[in-house]
Order: sequence, then C-alpha cells, then structure tokens
Amino acid sequence: MLYRQTNYNCENMLEGKGVTKYFGGLAALKDVDFKVEKGKIVGLIGPNGAGKTTLFNCITGIYKPTSGKIYFMGKDITGLRPHKICQMGIARTFQKVRPFLDMTVLENVMVGAAFGKEKSISEKGVLEEALYWIEFVGLKEKKDRLARNLTLFDRRFIEIARALATNPKIILLDEVITGLTPTETLQTMDLIRKIRDELGVTVFWIEHVMRAVMNLAEHIIVLHHGEKIAEGTPKEIANDTKVIEAYLGERYLIT
Repeated sequence: MLYRQTNYNCENMLEGKGVTKYFGGLAALKDVDFKVEKGKIVGLIGPNGAGKTTLFNCITGIYKPTSGKIYFMGKDITGLRPHKICQMGIARTFQKVRPFLDMTVLENVMVGAAFGKEKSISEKGVLEEALYWIEFVGLKEKKDRLARNLTLFDRRFIEIARALATNPKIILLDEVITGLTPTETLQTMDLIRKIRDELGVTVFWIEHVMRAVMNLAEHIIVLHHGEKIAEGTPKEIANDTKVIEAYLGERYLIT
C-alpha cells in the first residue's frame, strides 16, 4: 500500500502551551492551551475573527507565535519553516481554496507527493501516489481536468488529496464544508471519517457548519476574541453558557 503511517505512542499528537500571537498591538491569540489526541477528530469553532485560522497558521509555521510553544509528537516545532513542518507530518487545507488553477487535478496532487515529504521519491512513485489519493477522494474521473474548471466542492477535494499525498500524521482542515450543498456536506463528512478510520490520520478541523462538526467531532475547542473559552465533548459544548452567548446563540440539539 502506498500509505505509510508510522507508530507513535504518545497520547497527544499535537499540543500548544500559552500560544500567543500579536499583530502590532492586537492580540489575535492570547495564552491558548490546546491538545489534539492521536486518532481523534477534534473540532475548532468560534465566531469570525476568533483566531482559529491564526492558530492553524502558527501550528504550520506561516506565523511564528509571539510567545508560547507548539509540540508535535512531543517535539518542539515552534517557529519552524512551513515546509519542514509539512515534512514532519502536519498537512493542511486552506479556508480559501488554493489549488494551482492552471494545472490538472493530477498535477496538483503530484506536487504534494513530490515535495511534501522529507525523502524524495521517483517520478513513477509520485505518479502512483497521486493517482491513489485522487481515487481515494473520488476525483478519478476528473484527474485530467484543469482545477480552474472545477466546482468549489471538487477544488476542496483536490486540496485534501494534495495534503494527504504528503503522508501526514495529522491533517488540519480549514472550513472544508462551509458553502457546500447538503449533499456535498454529507460527502465531505464521509471523507473526513474515512481519513481517520481507514488511514489512522488525526484530524483537527475548523468549521462553522454546526450540524457537521457537532455530529462528527469527538472533542471541540472554542475560541473567542483569541482566547479559549471552552472545550469538551459536543454535548458539553452545545450546553455551555459561554459558548451559547459568544457563538451558538441558543442551545444546539445533538441528533
């Protein structure tokens, strides 16, 4: 099989301690502690501007935290360059989808397979892995189409396939469901389950579609004005007064 997960026994795949990020005098994150357990689907929710994507950017090396530490599999990765963090086993997608529009689906995913790993692989190996991940996300019939000619839904799946082609241990998903139709939402939820259940890849997931995250995540972290205001099971979060006031607006019924 092309996919190569390695054994790792530490309970926490990803951990942050006191993560703080200032932009000038504005604190986008303030002393945020978080843990993502190995093998879990963990949701990250909160209002727009709460600091969710900023936290992902700090984890993946796009931003260096002003203070605090981030650990991956017990190793301090604070301030490492994005390519190095990716090669260690942290992949991500973006809130605004970023496929290479003038490249085909296959070429987009080949980029992940070729450059997202610590060790280089042959051109044949790159092609084989890209084809595998394209089929895994259900885009096999569209592999030769230019990304610019595909829907938002398909472009998001290109990004997920490209991220998976780097052979991650954890994948950070940034609003992969927001803006999709109900049918597309269910398909994306199925893919997220498949990533965790079939590949054993841990999932850390920003989402605004509460129906999706409340029914799929096993643990949820809530940010508001750059601070963590709650965390717990979906049921605990749905009934947390601070979360209701800051974000949900009313109690969310778990189905």
